[in-house]
Amino acid sequence: MQFEVWAPLTDQVAMRLNDAVYGMSPDPERDGWWVVEAPAADGDRYGFLLGGDPGRQEPVRPDPRGRRLPDGPDGLSAVVDFEALHPGSQPPRTPLQDAVLYELHIGTFTPEGTFDAAAARLPHLTALGVTHVELMPVCPFPGRHGWGYDGVAPWAVHEPYGGPAGLARFVDAAHAAGLGVVLDVVHNHLGPSGNHLPSFGPYFTDTHHTPWGSAVNLDAPGSDEVRAYFLGSALAWLRDYRIDGLRLDAVHALADGRALTFLEELAAAVDELAAETGRPLFLIAESDQCDPRTTTPRAAGGLGLHAQWNDDFHHALHCALTGESQAYYADFAEAPLAALAKTMTRAFFHDGTWSSFRGRTHGRQVDRRRTPAHRFLGYSQTHDQIGNRALGDRLSAGLSPGLLACAATLTLTGPFVPMLFMGEEWGAGTPWQYFTDHPDPGLAEAVRSGRRREFAAHGWKAEEIPDPQDPATRDRSCLDWAEPGQEPHARLLAWYRTLVSLRRTQPDLCDPDLAAVRVAFDEERRWVTFRRGDVRVVVNLSGEPATIALGRNGVRVLAAWEPLEHPGPDGRIHVPSESAVILGP
Repeated sequence: MQFEVWAPLTDQVAMRLNDAVYGMSPDPERDGWWVVEAPAADGDRYGFLLGGDPGRQEPVRPDPRGRRLPDGPDGLSAVVDFEALHPGSQPPRTPLQDAVLYELHIGTFTPEGTFDAAAARLPHLTALGVTHVELMPVCPFPGRHGWGYDGVAPWAVHEPYGGPAGLARFVDAAHAAGLGVVLDVVHNHLGPSGNHLPSFGPYFTDTHHTPWGSAVNLDAPGSDEVRAYFLGSALAWLRDYRIDGLRLDAVHALADGRALTFLEELAAAVDELAAETGRPLFLIAESDQCDPRTTTPRAAGGLGLHAQWNDDFHHALHCALTGESQAYYADFAEAPLAALAKTMTRAFFHDGTWSSFRGRTHGRQVDRRRTPAHRFLGYSQTHDQIGNRALGDRLSAGLSPGLLACAATLTLTGPFVPMLFMGEEWGAGTPWQYFTDHPDPGLAEAVRSGRRREFAAHGWKAEEIPDPQDPATRDRSCLDWAEPGQEPHARLLAWYRTLVSLRRTQPDLCDPDLAAVRVAFDEERRWVTFRRGDVRVVVNLSGEPATIALGRNGVRVLAAWEPLEHPGPDGRIHVPSESAVILGP
């Protein structure tokens, strides 16, 4: 088979394959590329010697495009035979606009923390009614346990999870169960440990700087090959593993000054692959820009991504539920129900408005006539919004089951594509904390002390912050699978199932017309009601019952958290405290 590597910074390259060393030759058609033919089979270990002379004691470095790292980021790469991994199940063809996503972390979804253990729990997700599983990053990182956002090998799969074969089995099992699979990928930075890319070429540039150091080189000299590297890795997940979509981490941190941006190039390539395969592939961006151009079609001057996370909806909902007002919640906390109503009808709260957290105006208005609601994901909890809290506490740590049911109702009957975070459907009692497993003692201490300093600024004592390096921090974050069968968890789980089913059976709940959403609320009495076609949703966040005039009669209760009567002839409904009801004709 042919081995190749882009290494423009050296004048000689050799490859070590098992116990043999092969000199590599420059590719006459591609500057900086080196190639060699060598016999190899699945599982064979190989790496590259930059400088090419084994006598110089140069380290053997893993392949930047290697598909497997059996011994971790600092070990050799291994050949992967994708023909042997080819799955048998056909991917479902559920488009994004009809999706209900479920974000999960392989390392804590089960105590075992593997693809196979997660696959064994897929019947729970099919019974819940979700359509897609969104996996947090699975690229290799140092150690066994971590969030995955410090990955260093964008083409490979974390070996402790099960490696390439484990991921292929998981995707196959999900497809067999009728579930699509979305994968979270990180292009804006690589982790600080085990990153060998700078030895091969100008993968990073000092032209731009990010919170993680030098930026990925998307627009400086050598960036053509760097862009091709990340674009190729993204397409490989969709092509080789038949994954159905990608979530792109923090696209606002991609420093890219070129006329044709990397994101546009990637979106075009994914659309082309979707047309070629006949599968509804999609890209979901995480962006803090509140910029509708992220998902505006390329023909209309946008980047052409298919959807983006909507943190503004989350922040408004979180403030309405909890009353918190610190940090970026301050902008939403002054009138949280008004903020919630604005996000549900206009997507962004910050659409050219003042942001006290940023100290400036922020965002751009969404054109509701041209922008369908499914361009945005709505959620009450995510890995970020839980794990980046000091104690990793979920909403369930401080809210009643009734308020959790209200949060679920607003998310699953609202206008956006809903996304759940693993365990929220039963009000999981386990936290989801920040954990790492850095083998480097210096890096481990830097992460530990840095997190304590971060929260000390907000009044936390150092001993109150969980130690990311303590294995118990990860263990606490694993879901407790005994909970779904116990009260009050079982009742909440049944409510989630009811809401997901309603979304599927009531076409109005999938209507993409943002301009058609009608919202009314009472900030002081803490209730909100909205209309989507013929479906009415009423949510009472107050600790007191509420009587709400719907403005018409002729509707009946489709589902309610607490038992209640149908509206009377006067169109008024009496809603218990901390409760929600969905009504239809």
